[in-house]
Amino acid sequence: MLMASVILRFSLSRSFAATVLPLWSVFLGMLYLAVRRHESKPKTTINRKTQRSRREVSKSGNTTGSLVTNGECIIPPRVSDEVLNRFTLGRNEHEARRISEYVEWQCAKDKERVTYLEKVITEHIYGSRHDCWNVRTDKEQYWVITNPTNLYSQRLFPSVDYTLSFHVGLMARMNAKRTGTKDDRQADRLAAAFRRWEQAAEMLDKAEESEEIQAVGMRCRECLTAFARSVADDRMVPEGRRPPKKGDFIHWSELIANSIASGSSASEVRGHLKSLARSTWQLVSWLTHATNAVRYDGTLVLDATYAVVNAYGAALMRHERPTSDRCSRCGSLRVQVVYRPDSDSGDALGCESCGHLEEKS
Repeated sequence: MLMASVILRFSLSRSFAATVLPLWSVFLGMLYLAVRRHESKPKTTINRKTQRSRREVSKSGNTTGSLVTNGECIIPPRVSDEVLNRFTLGRNEHEARRISEYVEWQCAKDKERVTYLEKVITEHIYGSRHDCWNVRTDKEQYWVITNPTNLYSQRLFPSVDYTLSFHVGLMARMNAKRTGTKDDRQADRLAAAFRRWEQAAEMLDKAEESEEIQAVGMRCRECLTAFARSVADDRMVPEGRRPPKKGDFIHWSELIANSIASGSSASEVRGHLKSLARSTWQLVSWLTHATNAVRYDGTLVLDATYAVVNAYGAALMRHERPTSDRCSRCGSLRVQVVYRPDSDSGDALGCESCGHLEEKS
C-alpha cells in the first residue's frame, strides 16, 4: 500500500513538471525580451527650460516657429522675412524696390504688402533678359518674371522653371500679332507711321491673292510718306532751296538724314539711312505694280519698310534725346524710367548698375 502511494505521488510530480516547466520557460523568455527592448530605447530628457519654451510657443499660437526638441537639442523657428531682407547679399535695391512696387500695385485690391523678395534666376531667351523673383506678401506668395513683367501665384505655379517656360510662351503668343516697335518713345513719336505699318502687316497675314499683296505695297508706301510728314521740318531745308513736295519721300528722307545724323562722326550713319530709304522706296513702288507678286515679295517689302522707319526712328531718338539712354553718374546703358512721386515730372531715370536716380528731362 505504501509502495503504491509512493509510485502514484512520483507519477504526479513527473507530469506536473512536464506541464509547468515549459510554460515557466516561455514566461521567463518573454520577460527577458521585454527588459532588453526597454533598455535599448533612447532616453529622452526634456529639462524645465525646454518645457517652459514649448509651453510659451504653444500659448503664442506660432505654428510655423514651433520648437522641435530632440534630447538637449532645440531647433529654432524660421527666420522672419524682415531679417532675411536685411541679410540678402548682392541684391540690387533699385530693382527690388521696383518689383515690390509692381506687386503691391497689382495686389492693391487685397491690400497686400510685400514682406520678402529675392531674385532666384536670370535667363536670356531670344536676346531678351528675364529675371525671376520669389516674392512673399503678408497673404500670398508669387513668382514675378520680367520683360514684360508679370506675376504668377505659387499655389498655381509651384515651379519657377515651369513658370518661366509658361511666361515665355505666353509672351510669344501675345507678340504673334506684329506691332510697330517695343520702344515706347519711338511708338509715340512715329505713331502715324507705325500704325500704317501694322495695318500692312495685318493685310499680309490675311492675303491670299496677288492683288491683296499688291495692296500691302500701297500701305507700305503710305507708311513711308507718313513718316516723312511726321519728322519733316522746313528748317531742315538749306537756305536758298525750295522745300520738296510733301509726297516726295526720297528728297525729304535725305534732308532728314542730314539733320538727325549731322557731322563727320555720323557720316556712316547718314549714308546708311539715305541708301536704305532710296532702295526701299523703289522696292515698295515695284510691289504696287507687280501683278504676279507672292507672299515672299510682300514679306520682303514689309520688312524693308520696317527697317527704314526703325533706323530713322533710332537716329531721331538719339538726336532729340541725346542723354536719356546713359547714366550721368557711371555711364551705364542700363537705365530705366521709374516712378518718383516726389519729382516735378513724376518720373525719373534709374540706373540698374549704380542705383543713381535723376529727374527725367
